[in-house]
Amino acid sequence: MPRDLTDAWRLATGLLTALPVRGPHFDGEPSPAVARATMLLAPVAVLPLGALVAAVLWLGDLAGLPSYAVGLLAVGAVALGTRALHWDGLSDVADGLTASYDPERSLAVMKTGTSGPAGTLATVLVAGLQAAALAALADDPLLAGGAVCLSRCALWIVCASPVPPARWDGIGGAFTRTVPVPVAVVGGVLTGVVPGLVVVALVRRCTRRLGGVTGDVMGAAIELCLTTMLLGLACA
Repeated sequence: MPRDLTDAWRLATGLLTALPVRGPHFDGEPSPAVARATMLLAPVAVLPLGALVAAVLWLGDLAGLPSYAVGLLAVGAVALGTRALHWDGLSDVADGLTASYDPERSLAVMKTGTSGPAGTLATVLVAGLQAAALAALADDPLLAGGAVCLSRCALWIVCASPVPPARWDGIGGAFTRTVPVPVAVVGGVLTGVVPGLVVVALVRRCTRRLGGVTGDVMGAAIELCLTTMLLGLACA
């Protein structure tokens, strides 16, 4: 495997899962090629998380546990499998967008890492919706696991080439503007179109309010995309 692809695989796995992996061969920020490959590999890198969700749903249903309890366990399993980083991003974005109309003030709130009222409410609401949708999908665990993987295509939209970073430090500065627009469009289609449009709306809102996107926006996009996908599958 070429070194750039190896580095991208390690970065994608290390960033998006709690699995222990060796660090990349370079120091500092990844090159644009490695950053692009990292984002493109995101849905594949989280295959263990998809398998984990499928296993939790299958075993919970087999044990006769209440369906909503199984859904909550599946949400918790994914949170543990990602170190809850995406949930932290969702909370920070909700707090930042409701804190102030001043971009610098909003970004400062997001960077504190503490969860305010808006962040707490957003986390509880989204987690509850995911648990309810996963409970409805207990009879089709592979479909739910597949949604977990495909929801990471949200990163293709957030990191599309026209989308600027709100600041150059951190994950946002390293991975934004690395994904070609046609690939981002494919990502939206793979998520089921409507979830992709939800991510686009989030990106537009953050770009207008914050001047661009950050690593927190990436995490929020994943959770909102997954929630919309699961709700659509549950309704279908």
